[in-house]
This record gives sequence, structure tokens and C-alpha cells, in this order.
Amino acid sequence: MNYTLHQLQVFLKVTQAESVTKAAEELHLTQPAVSIQLKNFQDQFDIPLTEVVGRKLYVTDFGKEIAEAAENILNEVHAINYKTLAYQGQLSGRLKISVVSTGKYIIPYFLAGFLKEHEGIELALDVTNKAQVIGSLERNEVDFSLVSVLPGNLQLDSEELMQNKLYLVGNTDQKFPKKFYDTVILEKLPLIYREPGSGTRYVMERFIDENELHVRKKMELTSNEAVKQAVIAGLGYSIMPLIGIRSELKNGNLQIIPVKGFPITSTWRIIWLKKKKFSTVAHSFLKYLQKEKLTIISNNFGD
Repeated sequence: MNYTLHQLQVFLKVTQAESVTKAAEELHLTQPAVSIQLKNFQDQFDIPLTEVVGRKLYVTDFGKEIAEAAENILNEVHAINYKTLAYQGQLSGRLKISVVSTGKYIIPYFLAGFLKEHEGIELALDVTNKAQVIGSLERNEVDFSLVSVLPGNLQLDSEELMQNKLYLVGNTDQKFPKKFYDTVILEKLPLIYREPGSGTRYVMERFIDENELHVRKKMELTSNEAVKQAVIAGLGYSIMPLIGIRSELKNGNLQIIPVKGFPITSTWRIIWLKKKKFSTVAHSFLKYLQKEKLTIISNNFGD
């Protein structure tokens, strides 16, 4: 056996993602590079670690055992690095956070100062859809998750960060000269939705139901970026978080349509499992947020 730590890392990520393509994206490597490392690792075993049926990759029972061993080895390597830094008087360890896709616009600002203060901390940040965010939290794979709508099926504690303001937006092809429009305007416009389970969609549908509106769903897309580009292209209108469209509003690619009852608001929260045993790093990050969040919001989200 002559495998490397890099090969262990690549194999573990492939087993977690169950996809070479997704593993390559998460590791910031090319797909051929991941495929080569996976093949070199497989060549050291007589028993298959993975198999492809149709176009889907499956991890064999043997592969699952090797993946578990790989994770243990990598954790021990991280522990050695952290202990070295600890002896040098630095706060060290891994901070693991999962974030819903729209949260990528705010989480860097709440992390930047903390990571600059503690260079020995390794950040594992997973930006994904709400279902996977809640799944990783439920499996205790992360320290914290960032959401704008609380899940109802878990015992959680949380720390409020800031308001999430949502507006009805469109491109600038059509003018909306009135100071305010009645909510019935939503029945006249083709609306673009996020996918089921999205926090943005939940807030949007709640507003529509509360106002007993009969809207026309034009299409459904799986990311905030996809919705934004569709709206810019003139394919329809959508209710979107202000935090994700500030540049497009400034550049004149999008406009807010003034409607009574808007903005709709939800709250960005850092959440964690109730009674979770925090690592020193996780505990320090939570204390940092509680102390610095108002300053961070004032400096970066004053509008």
C-alpha cells in the first residue's frame, strides 16, 4: 500500500458526494484530476471500492469501510496539526458550517474577522440547498447552519443575525410608475419560483396564501442565481432577497416593484442542535458573533 493523504481525501469526498463531478467541484479540482486520483487509489486494492450502474456511482460495502477508515485517518492528521498550533498558543481546529444558497451573500462577513484573528482555524463551509443543510445539521456533521426559515422537526438553539428583506423584482424593460401597487399585481405577472423546500419559496408562498392571491407560476429554478438571471433576461418576475440583488439594482439590471406589504421579512439565524457539545473553536465563534454581529451588520449591511 502506497496511498497518499490526498488520495484519501479525494476518495472520501467522492464517497460522500457519490459523484466524481460533485467531488471535483467541492475540492476545487478538475474532474479528470479527481478521476485519476480515484483510479490510482483503487489500483491498490483487489476489491472494487466503487461501481457505476447506468450513469450513477455507487460505493461498495468494502468501499464504505475504506471511506470510514480514510475519514478516521484524516481526522487524526487534522488533530496533529491542531495540537501543534495549540502548543504555539493559537486557537486551532475545524469550524464546520452549512449554509443555504442565499446565505452565501452574508456568511463571509460574519466569518472574516474571526478567521483573521485565528489563522490556525480551518473552515469547512458547505453552501447548498435547504434540505441538505438541515440534513447535515441533523446528522451532527456541522457545528452550525445558517437559515432564514427555522425547520420544524429538530430541537434547536439559535442566534439571530439580521433581517432578510424580500421584494418583488423585475428587469427594467417595463416601467412601474405608481408609488405603490396593490398586491393584486402579483396575479398579473408571470412569477419565477425557487424549488420546493427553499426558504425564499416558503416566505413567498406564505405571503401569497395570506393575501389569497391566484398567481401564475411561470417556471421553477433551483438557485437564487438562476432565478436572478431569468428575471434579468425578461422571463418573468420573482420575490427575491435584497441581499442577493444589490449589485444588479445598482447597475440597473433589476428594479424593485413597489407593492403594498413589501418588503416581506424573515430572519437570518445561526442554528445548532440543542445540547450540542461545542468544540473550543465553535464556542469561540459563537461568542464572537454575539459580541460583533451588530458592528458587522452596521459596517456591511447599512442599507
